[in-house]
Amino acid sequence: MTDPDDRTEDRTNDSAEGGTEDSIEEPRWRAADIEGLAELLAALDAGETIRGDSPHHRAMHAASQEALRLAAELNGRYRSPEEVTAIMSALTGRPVPASFRVFPPFTADFGRNLRIGEDVFLNSGCRIQDQGGVEIGDGALIGHNAVITTLNHDLDPARRADMHPARVRIGRGAWLGANVTVLPGVTIGEHAVIGAGSLATKDVPARTVAVGSPARVVRTIGE
Repeated sequence: MTDPDDRTEDRTNDSAEGGTEDSIEEPRWRAADIEGLAELLAALDAGETIRGDSPHHRAMHAASQEALRLAAELNGRYRSPEEVTAIMSALTGRPVPASFRVFPPFTADFGRNLRIGEDVFLNSGCRIQDQGGVEIGDGALIGHNAVITTLNHDLDPARRADMHPARVRIGRGAWLGANVTVLPGVTIGEHAVIGAGSLATKDVPARTVAVGSPARVVRTIGE
């Protein structure tokens, strides 16, 4: 027969080793293996249409679910800069520079086609739809609630679930003000400034200021 004192000691040891109900076990943040991801990325980078009923679409959905999970990890409570770097590296599937900073909440629809340079800052509420590819150059600043999009749905109602990707590039040192929206296929040139609330529907040259909906160049920086 087991001595009652021995049973008490066993329970104490189990609690110490396994943790209590109030303890928090940190998840292991790593890039998940997603079936068909490499083929999907190749198709997206080539600008191929992603059919709504295709294996590519299913792989995209799987990656999006993983992106949602990691966004919940990032946004659910305070994270140290080191934790943010680890989560964002898992989200993008590649190392994110330690100099990168983001104020949560932040969401990415996909994560695996997002490239972030050195000293990039994303302010609170940024939302990035990166399936078509988003490149953010070194030193770029992106304001509150900015939206970057890279997909268009098909205009044909019978094929509305199909998606057409187009890469967005945010140049080195560019600054997007609060509530800016960038549409698919747009390039924002180096050191360009997009005024708050603007809608960028076409390329913006380097070292210019563009404002409005649609955004139009109103001045050149350095004049």
